[in-house]
Amino acid sequence: MPNEKIWHFTLLALSLHRNMDNRKSTLALGTKPVGKLLMQYATPAIAAMVASSLYNMIDSIFIGQGVGPMAISGLAITFPFMNLSGAFGAAIGVGASTTLSVRLGQRDYRTAQKILGNTVVLNTIIGILFGVTCLVFLEPILRIFGATDNTLPYANEYMTVLLLGSVITYQYFGLNAVLRAASKPHMAMYVTIFTVVLNTALDPLFIYVFDMGIRGAALATILAQALALTWQLRVFSDNREMLHFQKGCYKLDVDIVKNIIAIGMSPFSMNACACIIVIFINTTLVRHGGDIAVGAFGIAHRIGFVFFMIVMGINQGMQPIAGYNYGAGNYNRMMQVLKLSILTATVVMTTGWLIGEVAPVYCARLFTNDRQLTEIAAHGIRISMLCFPLIGFQAVTTNFFQSIGKAKISIFLSLSRQMIFLLPLLIILPVRMGEDGVWWALPASDATAFFTTLTILIAYIRKIKPKQATNV
Repeated sequence: MPNEKIWHFTLLALSLHRNMDNRKSTLALGTKPVGKLLMQYATPAIAAMVASSLYNMIDSIFIGQGVGPMAISGLAITFPFMNLSGAFGAAIGVGASTTLSVRLGQRDYRTAQKILGNTVVLNTIIGILFGVTCLVFLEPILRIFGATDNTLPYANEYMTVLLLGSVITYQYFGLNAVLRAASKPHMAMYVTIFTVVLNTALDPLFIYVFDMGIRGAALATILAQALALTWQLRVFSDNREMLHFQKGCYKLDVDIVKNIIAIGMSPFSMNACACIIVIFINTTLVRHGGDIAVGAFGIAHRIGFVFFMIVMGINQGMQPIAGYNYGAGNYNRMMQVLKLSILTATVVMTTGWLIGEVAPVYCARLFTNDRQLTEIAAHGIRISMLCFPLIGFQAVTTNFFQSIGKAKISIFLSLSRQMIFLLPLLIILPVRMGEDGVWWALPASDATAFFTTLTILIAYIRKIKPKQATNV
């Protein structure tokens, strides 16, 4: 009996110690030097995003080299699905993590627990509804997305497997976003890297050894995410953690759900718009350049995606710092992390621009040995990445407004680049320039969105200057 009491008090002490460490980690968001904080939070997020983008690239490389050029085109046809799925996932994941960051900044730990439980329930609901609905109407949807008789079989096989695993995918990405907001960026990084390594190992096994083709690549993705999800669930099931599953946290709270959705509308809008844009790109390229042009866009998209995902990692590192300090009223620290994030993102995208302009052929050859596909893809890479140095600023600033709960501004900035500028250009330029009009529409919209974002940010900085003065 005495041993049981000793064991009980030992567990209690360990639990209190862990909770204190977690709270100290959260409180450091308002006290630790901003540069060190951004490095602490952004580095694992960047590593995770790079790993994730490399996984997407490796997936495409295995499909292109192992299945063929039409499979690359079929994969590109599924991009709108990825954007649409990402839209719902971001609405919950980003909305929940941002709300969580602000609540932790206010030291409202009880509400934070509810946010965790509500996130799981919402992701389950959306995962089931999205997966079932899309499976029922899969073929006609793919036709709308630009699939032809040549590319439809590949796109159909790939998406069937992914849609069957929708709940797993939503929970995996949603809980990883919560991990980052809960001061566990390194754990979120380890989970993502684990997923990437496992997926990379399973890809050649399913595609080549088991001769499953493009279906094997999709199955490898779902299995890797499922194993990573078990790890995440184990972490949040530990009651020694400050943030963990507990009785009553799963009951949907109307105010929490509204807040999550309100903040999540910005990334939802951005991804939903991206879905529409990619549909326009695919259908226009099919009309002016054929299936091979769609495959070229798929390759160019994957190359640019690597650098954009690094910026997303910077954004994820910035989000809890900006959200916490906004909630705590530390406006100077909030602006410091914004400026540093913009600088870092600009350096990253400029590096991408240099690679895209200097070595586009070598980039395209990673995915295919087909001469025609390589030439078209290299041409597209060089044009589409022309204004890459400007994208970092626009992406970080949009995410900044989202991080501090300025959903309307963030939504407008998300819409401006894609719907207000890019969509009209995709309609007008191909009429005059054919296939090239699609490629040139991308840098033209990037430049226009940059100046729009700059104007809005300057106006916001002027507005909060009096508040900054009180923090000095």
